[in-house]
Amino acid sequence: MAVKVLFTYDYGKENMNKIRELGYEIDIADERNITYSDKLYDIKAMVCYNPFQTLDISRMKSLRWIQLSSIGIDQLPIDYVRESGIVVTNNRGGYSVPMGEWVVMNILQILKNSFGLYKNQMNKLWKMDTGVLELFGKTVGFIGTGTIAVEAAKRLQGFGVKILGLNTSGRDTEFFHKCFDIKEIDNMLAQCDIAVVTIPSTDETYHLLNEDRFNAMKQGTVLVNVARGNIIDEEILIKNLKNRRLRGAALDVFEEEPLNENSPLWNLDNIIITPHNSWISEMRNIRRWNVIHENLKRYIGGEELINKVNLEKGY
Repeated sequence: MAVKVLFTYDYGKENMNKIRELGYEIDIADERNITYSDKLYDIKAMVCYNPFQTLDISRMKSLRWIQLSSIGIDQLPIDYVRESGIVVTNNRGGYSVPMGEWVVMNILQILKNSFGLYKNQMNKLWKMDTGVLELFGKTVGFIGTGTIAVEAAKRLQGFGVKILGLNTSGRDTEFFHKCFDIKEIDNMLAQCDIAVVTIPSTDETYHLLNEDRFNAMKQGTVLVNVARGNIIDEEILIKNLKNRRLRGAALDVFEEEPLNENSPLWNLDNIIITPHNSWISEMRNIRRWNVIHENLKRYIGGEELINKVNLEKGY
């Protein structure tokens, strides 16, 4: 008997036929408005991003595995998933290359004041900026040393920088000169010219960058966030951008998304804002599909799945 799997995104006839050839029976629905119906009762696996706003998975009594197309899991009804013993896998690594490139690009844009020079160009103003900085010789610290941080650190190798990392145990990680235990966050931040947030969003990391963390930073630090907006206390961030304690910030994520048009962040001249866009590239669907296909092949074959999420840790 075929295993039933629910897709909330149609990956195309050719790809879907590859899944059927593995031995699956496929249901396809639009996750933006899917609700429970009896035909979902015997679904065993679900490939999705976030159908949980309208779909009550507690009624899907046969559901055993959720494959997310995202890296983050904050959209999950986590308590129910944990209590029900549902296995969750994510797309860890699937977006890390473009996000790593985004980090490097925006570090350079802030140090070189590209934003200010672009504004001069738009106004046909020929004005030299003698305040731009080199990346060479700077210390870049990553709060979180997962796949996004690793891809960014790999791409920073040719710039002559010192790369520090922060993780739960201080474990060594490739491409990092030194890693610190998360309890040493203030010690690491004090050494950084550039701080990059790449840590998952969990109860423990909510507002991890609070007033104490900002006070630990050097005057003129550059801050980059490609993780989740709620890791930074946005009110404190705004204060530190306004008083120039931070040289600048590049933010792809925010506490509230879309960013409210009345947010003071829009009016600051030392910030780069992008609309949760850092993960986008022409390769995103290919990498995502490769993870999905590999895990569906493993699941039906009774093999260990890749990218399993530790629901206790939240990543």
